[in-house]
Amino acid sequence: MIEEKRNEQHGFVGETIIGDEVVASIAGLAAQEVEGVGSLGRSAVRRAIAGAFADAAEKARAGVSVEVGKRECIVDLQINVLYGYSIPNIINEARKKVATRLLEFTGLIAKEINIRVVGIDIPAKKAQPKVE
Repeated sequence: MIEEKRNEQHGFVGETIIGDEVVASIAGLAAQEVEGVGSLGRSAVRRAIAGAFADAAEKARAGVSVEVGKRECIVDLQINVLYGYSIPNIINEARKKVATRLLEFTGLIAKEINIRVVGIDIPAKKAQPKVE
């Protein structure tokens, strides 16, 4: 996103550019706020291999691609959902959350939010105490 404004009070002129990586990170983190969304992107094996070498920002962008214009953006998400949750409900909530966060944090309007469900994550079961 490029924004050019003159601050009338202070007289400063400048250009603000929000990088695609930043927009992708915000979209990825917002999607993960939704209950029922597991991980973003690849299968569990590929994620484990790539995750060993990735930093937190890279992990937030995994499975997210964006096209950013001056006022609008298009977001493509690849998500894994948690087993036992309604996929249509998760998708609707994820779209709302991503659109809201992008508008809040960057001022960008999400023109399209395309979501592809690429897998199912099975939540880890809590260890049951053994009774003898």
